[in-house]
Amino acid sequence: MESCVVAENGSNVSEDDVKERCWDQREALPDEPRCVICGRYGEYICNETDDDICSLECKGILLSRLAKSQQPNARPCPVKLPATDECYYVRDNDNKSDVKPLTTDQTELLRRKLDILVKGDATPPPILSFASCKLPQKLLENIEIAGYELPTPVQMQAIPAALARQSLLVSAETGSGKTGSFLIPIVSQCAKVNEEHFQNQQKPLAMVLTPTRELCIQVEDQAKVLGNGLPFKTALVIGGDAMAGQLHRIQQGVSLIVGTPGRLIDLLTKHEIELDTISVLVLDEVDCMLQRGFREQVMQIFTALSQPQVLMYSATIPKEVERMASSMAKKVTVISVGKPNKPNQAVKQLAIWVDSKRKKQKLFDILMSKQHYKPPVIVFVGSRLGADLLSEAITVSTGLKALSIHGEKSMKDRREIVRSFLVGEIPVIVATGVLGRGIDLLTVKQVIVFDMPNSIKEYVHQVGRASRMGEEGTSIVFVNEENKKLFPELVETLKTSGSAIPRELANSRYSVGSFSAGRGKRKRKHGF
Repeated sequence: MESCVVAENGSNVSEDDVKERCWDQREALPDEPRCVICGRYGEYICNETDDDICSLECKGILLSRLAKSQQPNARPCPVKLPATDECYYVRDNDNKSDVKPLTTDQTELLRRKLDILVKGDATPPPILSFASCKLPQKLLENIEIAGYELPTPVQMQAIPAALARQSLLVSAETGSGKTGSFLIPIVSQCAKVNEEHFQNQQKPLAMVLTPTRELCIQVEDQAKVLGNGLPFKTALVIGGDAMAGQLHRIQQGVSLIVGTPGRLIDLLTKHEIELDTISVLVLDEVDCMLQRGFREQVMQIFTALSQPQVLMYSATIPKEVERMASSMAKKVTVISVGKPNKPNQAVKQLAIWVDSKRKKQKLFDILMSKQHYKPPVIVFVGSRLGADLLSEAITVSTGLKALSIHGEKSMKDRREIVRSFLVGEIPVIVATGVLGRGIDLLTVKQVIVFDMPNSIKEYVHQVGRASRMGEEGTSIVFVNEENKKLFPELVETLKTSGSAIPRELANSRYSVGSFSAGRGKRKRKHGF
């Protein structure tokens, strides 16, 4: 029998008449159905699952995930830690409720092995499996579909703490699974509340704020995957999309609002939206949110809520952010996983000293080298005009297809560029800081920092794009005298990661602070 799908008007459509690839489909307009896989216009309904889809490609992905979730689970062997003691990861095999909790000694040993530091009272011990959190069964299935086979270290500690209603300030390496560590508790809590207090219309129970539209889109997409099949709906509140559609979505009833601070305040000042039911507020990339002009906006939103649980996440957390966190919640549990404020250890860093006039040619040489070019690649620059000009120059000089992405491009263009990059149509993207934070670019293997950013924190975020969930990647950074203010911190960052330091950088008088501690201990070759 010929397989078919149903069009949105209810008529059966042969697969021969359905768009084959997702990029053949247009973007969804406000209030139109969205594809459950890619978010484009959900023109069709899959007969097998009754989900909105945009193409045969996305239908295949949907059915593949469904088939995987229905496969019987074989009993796998425990995956042991790289240690010779009793600590080990366990998979969600039995979902037993009588699993003994970790003792105090076991908790401390596990935290030590996983580089987890906790500052706070009565913090629950790390979990060894998602099933041990008493999550809804459907959520456990969605977690597996989303690709989380085992909790990552940050998820092991942050999920039980969030479920215990503790306010958190979490620092972990870029690509370590931070988004899942706050979305899983949110979906679980929202689903349970909606099931226990069944109402025809959901009310907002949680809010996630991020500094960029792209990151908002990514967070909401992951939330929809985790909440699929549960009484859990989301609303996306960002610039570039029609406000009327966003308002209508919230008025129809949602559990989670994901948005940027500016757009959300704009919406709240023009329309009446009840926020008194929101019990969880998440600030993703909290250092950026509180230090880059978002501080007043974030506090304005926070004061409109009724003392919510506050969950703050970032790869870098300076002292001033800790003080700010303390002002937002009476008791804040600080969780640090890995080396705080340092680049992901899975990323191999290479610093190259190159004069500004020669940077462009050096970049071309790398992109045309079989040894050094490792696509797909993100090239970070300092300005929007620079991104446009450099992407054109790469295409002309190397023959590689390159596009630029920055804040002046429309939301539709930015989405299309990111999609083309992820599916392999474009091997090189030249970006400003818009891609520097949080965006989950799983395919990226190499980052080239063409223009050094203004702070080491931004450098840490940009370098982190080259690794997600522990996958190895490489980063190349161009350095010269123009970056002298960052020399001491850059040298320290390279030293702690075991990376080579260019001779010019090591010998620069601006780097002297990074080596002064060691010079006093060196033996003199000649006495005076």
